[in-house]
Amino acid sequence: MARLTKEQAKHHEAACSLLEKETLTLDEKYFVLENWREDAHHMNSVAGAFFTPVGLARDLSIEVSGPRVIDLCAGIGSLAFAVWNRFDCDRNSRPTITCVELNPDYVAVGKKILPEAVWLQADVFDLPKDIGHFDCVISNPPFGATRASGKAPRFTGNIFEYRVIDIASDFADYGVFLIPQASAPFEYSGKQVYRWTAHDRYREFHRQTLIELGPNCGLDTSVHRSDWSSAPPAIEIVTADLERARQARSAATNGSLAQYPSGTATETEPSKLSADQLDLF
Repeated sequence: MARLTKEQAKHHEAACSLLEKETLTLDEKYFVLENWREDAHHMNSVAGAFFTPVGLARDLSIEVSGPRVIDLCAGIGSLAFAVWNRFDCDRNSRPTITCVELNPDYVAVGKKILPEAVWLQADVFDLPKDIGHFDCVISNPPFGATRASGKAPRFTGNIFEYRVIDIASDFADYGVFLIPQASAPFEYSGKQVYRWTAHDRYREFHRQTLIELGPNCGLDTSVHRSDWSSAPPAIEIVTADLERARQARSAATNGSLAQYPSGTATETEPSKLSADQLDLF
């Protein structure tokens, strides 16, 4: 548990008081998102969990599309809330959202923040078999080699964010993830230029899952560095065509693709990185 300042503790208690209400106004929801401290009663630094700041969640929502969205390791619903409210001016286009979170305290808060979502208190490694199929998965998962048990379908390493992405690739077509910059195959946030930096850890993840992690539309997460209640490592917003990964795995299983040949995405920039995208950097 973190030692809060007097002001932080005061705001956290105010957020807790608001959560006793049956329903919250929009302003009250933002207050809770900005001031309810996940580390007031939980050892989040040990778990590698960091709640997404409101502004960063809003930025990430730009990359999300499709009528069915799932938020894995949803916390109190910062990402899902941002996606939902992005369509405030066109409510008929709002997606259906499912939030999956293991911690019951977070689920209780999340249901007040986004009651419109379907909330599942569940382990990401033990999801319901009938969870369904989704157009897009979003996630700010715990970072790094956490103590959490559970196996991913293909990735055998202990990097939590890679395991979550591997799991998501079985039931979503597209993914938008917040992960440590050290786990991304590129550096952009907080840097002067975009740089492709595929490393051995990512290469092994790609080899086992055939998932390519690519850049976003030009979002620099470092502008929100001071907004985190507990500072995480440098992070990136990565995207992934998960449907393409499933097709590649199917081809490999059927014998038409043994593995990605050398010189493709594991060693150079992703094949889907277009000239227009490069212009963003």
